[in-house]
Amino acid sequence: MDFTLSPRAADLLERVRTFVADEVTPVEPEAHRRILAAREAGGDSWTPDPVIAELQGKAREQGLWNLFLPAEHAGRYAADFGTDGGAGLSNVDYAPLAEAMGGSMLAPLVFNCNAPDTGNMEVLLRYGTEEQKEQWLEPLLRGEIRSAFCMTEPEVASSDATNMAATAQIEGDEVVVNGRKWFSTGVGNPDCKILVFMGLTDPEADRHSRHTMVLVPRDAPGVRVERMLNTMGYYDEPLGHGEVTFDDVRVPASNILLGLGRAFEIAQGRLGPGRVHHCMRAIGLAERALELACRRASSRTAFGKPLANLGGNRERIADARIAINRSRLLVLHAAWLLDESQRAGAMSIEALSAVSEIKVEVPTMALGVIDMAIQLHGGAGMTDDFPLAGAWVGARSLRLADGPDEVHRNVVAKIELGRHAAARA
Repeated sequence: MDFTLSPRAADLLERVRTFVADEVTPVEPEAHRRILAAREAGGDSWTPDPVIAELQGKAREQGLWNLFLPAEHAGRYAADFGTDGGAGLSNVDYAPLAEAMGGSMLAPLVFNCNAPDTGNMEVLLRYGTEEQKEQWLEPLLRGEIRSAFCMTEPEVASSDATNMAATAQIEGDEVVVNGRKWFSTGVGNPDCKILVFMGLTDPEADRHSRHTMVLVPRDAPGVRVERMLNTMGYYDEPLGHGEVTFDDVRVPASNILLGLGRAFEIAQGRLGPGRVHHCMRAIGLAERALELACRRASSRTAFGKPLANLGGNRERIADARIAINRSRLLVLHAAWLLDESQRAGAMSIEALSAVSEIKVEVPTMALGVIDMAIQLHGGAGMTDDFPLAGAWVGARSLRLADGPDEVHRNVVAKIELGRHAAARA
């Protein structure tokens, strides 16, 4: 296997790093303070800060736009909306770019590479009709609108997606959508215009053929955002995570994605690359935390010594570096296996296991590194004066998002046990 970046990806990585360092990082603290001030004053903290649109314009001018676009979509969407107007990137090539963006709150939005929009755009690229692409994909690729993914439900154990009870029933030439979803990321943004909804269509079908994905406009009658949810006190503006009810929402049957009962097929196609993206961004977050930890340990003195020379902190810093590098290699391996699977036209067992492995490994690693950085910052590390508290909450959330650790460990164990059972047979 070869993790060497293509010349194009290496060039993009250098440009993205430079853009983040020169354009994004300097303005990020003040943008964050404006969000907090608006929230504390009871004002609008959800409308994106004007600096985001300004930075997006600069990124587009430099060709650093929609970097996530996959290599297999090298047609007109890549030419019209892709990075430098060229073909999309392989998973191995995109992975370090996601890492470079991951240490920043704003960078994924600036490059139009933020979740859940990237996953929703990939769904539309892969499974959408031409009409659906024209109506929803193209505005998303231009950054004119945002989207949300509505799957998780408060009344059922959503770690088992076959439990989803919200319904998407066919009535003539319409789909009638009912139910309650929550942790629908992105729905707080006023630019959110389209929701990807997963609903039960046929309860008598095979358990993986019961559900359907439907495109539901945010302003459709019967769609109501009940509340925005905080995660340990953070609201993640300007995207956020909402609880949404759907009360007899009617949309055309042409809004169905791929076909009736094919939600799980779509979900599996969406989540593989998405988990690589999540994990590489988390590695970027851990790198940012380690950088802050090293600066603090070198600049602060206690008991007559730099913090770096007290209490085993050198060993902790070394362990953090080792853990980050180990996790990065694991994710690159998963990305390479996904690329091989895409070339073969089918997901391999090895790729399936690798994607679950990184989903367990990386958030846990990031939590450890961020926690170490918080400890070195003392009380300040738990405030919004530094990005560490928010980073810790983000990494902790990732242990649940896109499937909890327990589900992914079960996938890995099932594959491993099956491999050895086959060998005995």
